[in-house]
Amino acid sequence: MKLILAIVSNDDSSAVSSALTKGGFQITKLATTGGFLRAGNTTMICGCEDDKVDKAIELIGQESKRRTEIVPSTASYDIGRYASFPVEVQVGGATIFVLDIEQFLKL
Repeated sequence: MKLILAIVSNDDSSAVSSALTKGGFQITKLATTGGFLRAGNTTMICGCEDDKVDKAIELIGQESKRRTEIVPSTASYDIGRYASFPVEVQVGGATIFVLDIEQFLKL
């Protein structure tokens, strides 16, 4: 038995959730916030059999695409004054953890 923790962008959350559900996976969604851009994302929790992990990862990967966005970045250039420079960053995609589970119960 495995536990999959998948962190995806809020923009991809609905598509990933829908794909996993259609694929026969039961998931729990948690609203979370990333540390880098402080942007909202969704953490999905899914318990599944070992032989279904690759299928779940495939579905998550198909629906959570990386993309480039321009975000403001503040950098100081003089005492007391700040300038905002746009910075190009990669967003989206998924961060996936797969953990071994000793026991899985549904009560």
